[in-house]
Amino acid sequence: MKILKFDKKLGELRVIVENLEDIWHVERILEAGDEIESDTLRTVKVGSREEKKPMHLAIKVEQIEFSKSLKRLRLLGKIIRGSPEEFIQMGKYHTLDVEAGTKLSVIKEWKGYQAKRIEQAEKETKKPKLRIIVLDEEHALSAVVRGYGIEYGVEMENEARKSDTSKDFELHNQKYLTKLMNEVDKHEERFLIAGPGFTRDNLKKFINLKKPELLKRIIFEACSYAERSGILELFNGGVVEKIMGEQRLQKELKYIEKIIDEARKESGLAVYGLENVRTAVDKGTVNKLLVLDDYLRSSKEVEELIEEADKKGAYLIIFSAENDAGIKLKGLGSIAAILNG
Repeated sequence: MKILKFDKKLGELRVIVENLEDIWHVERILEAGDEIESDTLRTVKVGSREEKKPMHLAIKVEQIEFSKSLKRLRLLGKIIRGSPEEFIQMGKYHTLDVEAGTKLSVIKEWKGYQAKRIEQAEKETKKPKLRIIVLDEEHALSAVVRGYGIEYGVEMENEARKSDTSKDFELHNQKYLTKLMNEVDKHEERFLIAGPGFTRDNLKKFINLKKPELLKRIIFEACSYAERSGILELFNGGVVEKIMGEQRLQKELKYIEKIIDEARKESGLAVYGLENVRTAVDKGTVNKLLVLDDYLRSSKEVEELIEEADKKGAYLIIFSAENDAGIKLKGLGSIAAILNG
C-alpha cells in the first residue's frame, strides 16, 4: 500500500492499493456514508448509442462487497461529484471496483484504530514477507516478496561442469549448495525454495546435514524453471499466496494459544470476553488487544473500547472472521487481551 496523502483533520486519505492484502485492509476501514473517489468507466448514452466512458467519480458508499476469489472490492453508492461534467448523473448509483493498482481517495471521519490500521499496512508493505530461491543444477535466482511486489536479488552459479573429474565436480557442487544454504542463513524470513529436478532435494539433504535448524523456516516446492518465470509460476499457481496467508494465520494462532494457556494457568496475564477486557482496559493493563473484525464493525461499544485502549498504548490486532484463528477468537467472545506481565 502506498499512501499519497493522509490529512486526518480534513479526513482525506489518498492511496494506491497494490495487492490483495491492501484491498482487505481498505475494506475493513470503510463504512456506509464514506466518500470514495476514483477513476472508473460508466455507460452513458451518446446520441442513440450507449458507450462506456472513462470518468473520475466520487460516490457516497452504501454497500461494500469484498470478493477474495475475484481479488477486488466493489463499492456501491450514489454519485456526488465527478468529471467530465457533461457525463455526470448526480444522484445515480454507480459501482467502483477497487483492485490491485487502483488509486482512490477516502473521505471520512477517521477513528483512531482505522488510521493506525492504514499506517501499519503501509509499514508492512515495505517489510520482507517471504524470500524465494528458484534453482536447478546450474544456477539459482533469489527474490524477496514485499507488500508492493517482487524484488529480484542475487544469482548464484554452480561452477561444477560435466567435464570435471568426479572429485572436482563434487567439490564445486558442495560450494554451490553451501552458497545456497548461506543465503538462507543470513536472513531471518521464511524461505520458499523451488525448482525442477533433484537439486532442490539435494539442498534439503545438505541443509539437514549441516544446519538442520534452518529447515524450520524453509518450504520446498516444485517449479519448472530456475528463472524469473519460475518465480511467477509460484505466484500464478497460488503457492506464494498460500504460504503468506499461513504466516499470518500462524502468528494469530500463537496469540490465541497464549490467551488460552494463560487463562488455563490462571496467571492473570490474559482475559477474554467483553466485560473482562473492558475491566483490563480501564485499569490500563492491556498489552495486546485481539478483536474479531466483524465484531468491531458491528458494535459501537466495542469501537469505543478499542479507541480507549489505543489511547492507553495497547497494540491492536484485528482478526479475520474467515480463518481458524478468527473462529477460535469468536469462541472466546470475539475479543481478548494479553496483559502486561
